[in-house]
Amino acid sequence: MQNGKRVALALVTLRAGVFVVMFMWTLDKFVNASHSAGVFRSFYGVELGEGFFYAVGALEMLLIVAFALGLWKRLSYGLVLLMHLASTLAAWKQYLNPWELPNLLFFAAWPMLAACFALYYLRDMDVLWVVRKPRPAGGGLATSE
Repeated sequence: MQNGKRVALALVTLRAGVFVVMFMWTLDKFVNASHSAGVFRSFYGVELGEGFFYAVGALEMLLIVAFALGLWKRLSYGLVLLMHLASTLAAWKQYLNPWELPNLLFFAAWPMLAACFALYYLRDMDVLWVVRKPRPAGGGLATSE
């Protein structure tokens, strides 16, 4: 297999994996909005009503679907990276005491953050299973951004 194809396959699997996690976190805002409110209260020190999380969940769902489809990569991949960076850093207290349950699980955020960065940084090489703009009439190459 050529290197370009290998990289593209690796990137689409990273995108799928990040999407699964982000999708479940987004669904949580609809299925259990009180949990999302508790997370924001605990990690961000912000008290917000459950209705807020339905609205955020709807916007987040649009974003992660765009991400999953490879649409507007600079924007969608960048926002997913920033969202995950914020949530990873917000849990800083859990990293100080990894052996207290369930703090060890928080360390899984770091490889996912690395995957989000790799996807953003290599977004032009992430070409498998992306929605592309139609080709220009002049026969030029289509791009996904």
